[in-house]
Amino acid sequence: MTVADLSAGLAPAREYFLDQRPDDPRLRQAANIWLHDDAGRFALPRFGVERVAGDWDRPAVQANIAFRGGRVLVGNTVGDAHPTRDEQGEPAVLGSGPLRLQCLEPFRRWRLSFHGPAVDTDVAAQALGHVATRPNVDVEIQAELTMVVPPWVESDGSAEQKMIDAGHRHEQLFRARGTLRAGHDAPVGFTASGLRIYRQGVRVMTGFQGHTWQAAVFPSGRAFGYTAFPDSPDGTAGYARGFVFDGSRMYPATPVEIPWLTTFQPEDGDVGFTLRSELGTHRVEARTTTSCATAGRAALATVAALNSGTADRDLFLHQGGARYTWDGESAYGMVERALPVGQVTVPGQAGA
Repeated sequence: MTVADLSAGLAPAREYFLDQRPDDPRLRQAANIWLHDDAGRFALPRFGVERVAGDWDRPAVQANIAFRGGRVLVGNTVGDAHPTRDEQGEPAVLGSGPLRLQCLEPFRRWRLSFHGPAVDTDVAAQALGHVATRPNVDVEIQAELTMVVPPWVESDGSAEQKMIDAGHRHEQLFRARGTLRAGHDAPVGFTASGLRIYRQGVRVMTGFQGHTWQAAVFPSGRAFGYTAFPDSPDGTAGYARGFVFDGSRMYPATPVEIPWLTTFQPEDGDVGFTLRSELGTHRVEARTTTSCATAGRAALATVAALNSGTADRDLFLHQGGARYTWDGESAYGMVERALPVGQVTVPGQAGA
C-alpha cells in the first residue's frame, strides 16, 4: 500500500537543517536512524549525528551495529562537520566524520552513508561497562530509505516532553535497501525497515529518570510507535503517548502496559506491550533480537556530552531491536529503554 500524503501537513523545510551556527549555544539539530534487517541478522540501533551550536564544527556521531549472537560494532566518534548544502543547494545534509545523512525528498526519501572504524565488542561486555580490547574493524554501510508512514510529531506540551525536546521533533517509519561490509568480509546486501528521527531545539536531561520507546512497521503497512516515561517520585503520571497506523490513517494511542527495563535480556527478552486507541486495545507481543547496552552515567553522554545538563543519576541504557507480532503479523523494529542502574537486573551478573 502506498500512502499518498507522507508529510502529515508539515512543510518541506521541517526536513532541512540549519546552515549557520545558532546564537543559542545549547540549540542542537539531530538526525537519527534505527534500521533492522528483514532477515533478522543485524540492526543499526541508532546511527545519528548530533550538532550543537556550542561545538558547531565538530558534531558527534553515534553508530551502533548489533548482530544476532551478541556481537556489537561501535563507531561512536566526533568529527568534522560536512557541508550542509547538497548538489541542488538545499540544506539537506547532516554529517560528521564517517557518517552522512541526506534528505533526498522531504518526508519520502533519505540516504545513509557510513565509512569508518568501529570497536569490535559484544553486548555482555557492554552491560558490565567493559571496553573491548579487540582490534577495530573497518565498516562501510550504504542505504536508501523510503518513508512509508506519515511522521509522528511527538509533543503534547507537557513539561516532561519539553524537558527532553524543547523544540521540534518528528519520527517516521521507513523501508530500506542497502549493503553492509564489516572488516574483510564481503559486502552483504539487505532489505530492512526502520525509524528516522529529526530534532531541532534544546535538550536538557537533568532529572531524566528513564523511558521506554518502541516502533515498527509491518508488511501490510500497519505500524505503531510510542514513548513513555516512568511516573515521577511524587506520584505524578509520566508522559505516555503513541500512535497506531492502519495503513492509511494515524490514530493517537496511549500505552497502558509498558515493558520497563527492570530486566535486561539482550536476546529473547519479553518486550511486549499494550496500546489503546479509538480503534480498540492493541496487544503487541515482542522479543528482543539484537541489543547494545551502556551502564552508568555515560549512558546519556554516549555522544560526547551533548546535553544541556546531563543525567544526574547512573542509568542503564538498552538500544536494540525486537521481533514484533501484532494480530498474527510479524516484523522487526526498534526498542530503546533506560532506568536507573539499581532498578535493572542483568541475568548472569553477580548479585542478579
